[in-house]
Amino acid sequence: MKPVLRRYAAVMATAAVFIVFLLLLPLYRVKAVEIIGFQAETMLLVIPPIFVLLGLLDVWVPREQIMRFMGPGSGARGGLLAFLLGSFAAGPLYGAFPVAAVLMKKGASFNNILIFIGAWSTTKIPMLLFESSALGARFALARLAIDIIGIIVIAAAIEALVPAEEVRRLYAQAEKMA
Repeated sequence: MKPVLRRYAAVMATAAVFIVFLLLLPLYRVKAVEIIGFQAETMLLVIPPIFVLLGLLDVWVPREQIMRFMGPGSGARGGLLAFLLGSFAAGPLYGAFPVAAVLMKKGASFNNILIFIGAWSTTKIPMLLFESSALGARFALARLAIDIIGIIVIAAAIEALVPAEEVRRLYAQAEKMA
């Protein structure tokens, strides 16, 4: 029982703070509950399809394929594939983490995982199309170029700063989850 409490301590603390907020600020109660309900509904609509696709990825794509195309020796090709996967993915950022866990389980390099998450969070293709139409192609392409450079720099910095032991722990955790 204690490991469960420890694992969900942050969730329970957040729920307690939310309840205190609702009690102390009744004026915001309705709006806060509406927002929580909307977010829960959104998650319930997004997460199941992501898990179905993850199951298919896990079953249909052999580990050797991911290792070859996104593993430690994949070089720029692996980074490009990680970037494209993240850019073409649909859904909010919290959907990227289960996908990243499966990619880790399949042997994708840590750098490519970081590029994938960075691309998912900043370079969505629909956003690029919207920006092009609303703000002009020059702006959209300039932002994309800056994002690509930023993703590469941030991924390299994180890979350099995170100790190898922590990376191994993350891969072990991904192995347990999937």
